[in-house]
Amino acid sequence: MNLREKSPILLCIDLQIGFLDEAAWGGGRNNPAAEEISGKLLDTWRALGLPVIHVCHSSSDPHSQLHKNNPGFPFNPLAAPIKGEPIVTKSVNSAFIRTNLQELIDANGTTTLVIVGLTTDHCVSTTTRMAGNYGYETILISDATATFDRVGIDGKRLPAELVHHYALASLHNEFATVMTARHLIDIL
Repeated sequence: MNLREKSPILLCIDLQIGFLDEAAWGGGRNNPAAEEISGKLLDTWRALGLPVIHVCHSSSDPHSQLHKNNPGFPFNPLAAPIKGEPIVTKSVNSAFIRTNLQELIDANGTTTLVIVGLTTDHCVSTTTRMAGNYGYETILISDATATFDRVGIDGKRLPAELVHHYALASLHNEFATVMTARHLIDIL
């Protein structure tokens, strides 16, 4: 059976304009093509008539790029929802907490999720972990995700690429299957 027969949901997490401001998130962002790749996957999903759910982060911090009154809140035009595609708004790292995401997924009659978005080590990771724990067959797209440099507990700067790869390694074969967008298209 190919993946398309499972009617997988493409779950697009926090593909918002605010993440284009690298300095606001610690600098050093890896994978600047994440939104473009996510947008191409969205085009594929739409062409195949497969379900899509968009998630946006609505920060309670009025100074955050992702606060609803700030210019960083809207979706990135490269991967924005179109009319009829559901949008889930969250205020914490997991798209499952205090949202109707699980009900939307279950109403589609599928147990397969494909996840893209930002950031790899925060909202993408937390949502992926919960999806796996809820029993969904979860696929995480490595090149349609990205993150930023982090400062470790010892004060040393950790480059985004290392953080990204570590987050993916922590999820692979435990909470999700991690693959590239090209591999995903090949199994659709």
